[in-house]
Order: sequence, then C-alpha cells, then structure tokens
Amino acid sequence: MERYAITMNAISCKDMKGINIEERVEKAVALFKEGYNCSQSVVAAYADIYGFTFDQALKMSASFGAGIGRMRETCGAACGMFLLAGLQTGCTDPKDATGKGANYAVVQDLAARFRDINGSIICAELLGLREKKDTGIGAPTAPQERNQEYYKKRPCVEMVRTAATLFGEYLNAQE
Repeated sequence: MERYAITMNAISCKDMKGINIEERVEKAVALFKEGYNCSQSVVAAYADIYGFTFDQALKMSASFGAGIGRMRETCGAACGMFLLAGLQTGCTDPKDATGKGANYAVVQDLAARFRDINGSIICAELLGLREKKDTGIGAPTAPQERNQEYYKKRPCVEMVRTAATLFGEYLNAQE
C-alpha cells in the first residue's frame, strides 16, 4: 500500500491549503519544553485545525503522556499523533468497517514511519529503561522535574518533533 494513500473527509480541514509543518513542529517542541507532556504537545500543536480549544486539546491528550499514564507503554508523542489521525480520518458510524479500516491503515502507517525513524514506538524502549516483556504498571506516577539534566537524558523532544512532523506531512499529502 502506498503510504498515505487513504483519504477520508476531514472534520474541518476541507478548506485547508497546506500546513506549515515547521511552525507546528516548533509549537509542539516549545509546548513540551514548557512542561506539557509529549502527547499534549503534539495534539495541542494541531488541535485548532479541528476546532478544539487549547484547554480541550490538553485535557483530551493528558492521559497519554509518558507512554500512557507514565506506564512507559506506547510513546505519548505517537499516541498524540494517533489521536490526531482519529480526528482526521476516524469514522462515527459503528457499522462503517471500511472507515474503521481506513483509519487503522493511517495509524499503522504513521506508526511504521515513527518506528522506522526511532526504532520503536514503545516509550520504555525509546528511553532505554526496560526490555520488551517488562510492564510499566506500578511505576512511579509523579513526573520528573524538567531541567537541563532531564533533557540531556531523554529523547522525548525528538519524539515530539518526529510525531508532529509526520502528522504534518500526512496532512499535506492529503491535499
């Protein structure tokens, strides 16, 4: 299947004439550096396209940070990208198997691209914290302080950058 070959009706992107990817990526990175989690940063950088307020974007994506609730499972930046894919291609008819399949194809393609660039979509693997079979359930829930040392050890800024870039490229390919 050709990457991004699937096109669906966008919620409010119908009249959009090209996304300034660099602007959106820099917004996502800046939000992450302000202290928003990885998922929130990616979603908030694009949510206005779909008519969501900044606060709505932050709330709808809050639980996906740090590998979903800091369990270090699927990367929060990737989850944010997938949430945006649902806003773009998700279907609302429970019987629409074709629509569901189309959305899943977009998510799987975005996941494959993310994995190709970063080696994984699993937070713990991206951070080098554990082997694939370990679980993150029961991990400490308190986020770490964001300081220079944090950013030196964590590749999260680059994960946010990658997810925001891939989603912008996806949107631009839909025109």
